[in-house]
Amino acid sequence: MIDFIHAHSTRLYAIAAAALSLIAYYVQDLPTGLILALVAAVLGTGEAIQRVEDRKTHRALLLDPPYTNKD
Repeated sequence: MIDFIHAHSTRLYAIAAAALSLIAYYVQDLPTGLILALVAAVLGTGEAIQRVEDRKTHRALLLDPPYTNKD
């Protein structure tokens, strides 16, 4: 499960952000403080996701490119 989350962290983040937006729009009785706290949590999660993606990119830059046969 952890490998799945690591591999698809950006997609999962996008789903969570979209769900939060839809919930905040359609559920009218939510307190503003709750919505702001969730938005702050989503922004913090976005920063963590960005760092994960940066690490994956850095690791990929250190690897040799895969062999491709262009004949």
